[in-house]
Amino acid sequence: MSPRRNARATAPPARRFGGGRATSGKRRALGQHFLRDEAVVERIVTLVRPGPEDLVVEIGPGEGALTGRLAAAAGRLIAVEVDAALAARLAARMAVSATVEIRHADALAFDWRGLPALRPAPGGRVLVVGNLPYSVSKPILMALAEAAPALAAAARTEMALMLQKEVAERVAAPPGDRTYGSLSVLTQCAADVRLAFTVPPGAFRPPPLVESAVLHLRALAAPPVPIADPRRFRALVRAAFAQRRKSLGNAVAAGLGIPVERARARLAAAGIDAGRRAETLTLAEFARAADDLALSLPGRGPDERI
Repeated sequence: MSPRRNARATAPPARRFGGGRATSGKRRALGQHFLRDEAVVERIVTLVRPGPEDLVVEIGPGEGALTGRLAAAAGRLIAVEVDAALAARLAARMAVSATVEIRHADALAFDWRGLPALRPAPGGRVLVVGNLPYSVSKPILMALAEAAPALAAAARTEMALMLQKEVAERVAAPPGDRTYGSLSVLTQCAADVRLAFTVPPGAFRPPPLVESAVLHLRALAAPPVPIADPRRFRALVRAAFAQRRKSLGNAVAAGLGIPVERARARLAAAGIDAGRRAETLTLAEFARAADDLALSLPGRGPDERI
């Protein structure tokens, strides 16, 4: 699909974070803190190094601190902004660019899997960049993680995402770390993840009360460990971490609604001590546990075990 002839704001999809006219109060509710530090902008752009064959999708461009810099380097830029007033202002500002499109849309309802078809050249990459609103950063990250295998199978895909530092550390945490959890496991099954750098509150207007950090992710066409049923795997991981203080056997039994004895027996069959805590399991151990626990859930079809 060829780039738009000029930048314009398109109509939003049915699903949105908020409706009606944007106000400063609603922007605060979205957790909007506008990036203003040029040095941080350059570091983010350097992480993904967009080129003339690449498609860049920017999530939450806000006042456009990153937008102009990305547009100057990329072959095509699509900026996704949920705030109607911000989208309209940015569209007017970028109207002179033939390769920029500003979409008034919700990132959670965006067609991420369809991005490879929008590249300006068949060999180009898909690059996702964004300063994610704190209030919705985790669901957006999970939407990207679920789309990552399809994206990576069709095109080299990288992401540079700014989140609250605490959340970014959880995403990048290894097994055994106190912050390792379902967000870590599910994201790391979809992408190579590293915490690139931290960003102080003073880089934003208004300054948030917490530090931020930028994650660099490279999407994977397949998980780093064999996962027989991704839906089953996700259900097990979320159950295991839902009650972190409980032993793995008790947490899994409670989360999946099966007897504790059965959960413990199946974990043992997978070579996993049911007395461990969920944060000690590797990706491979979670995958084995999901396969074995599926056998212990009677009365459901093969696609409905978890």
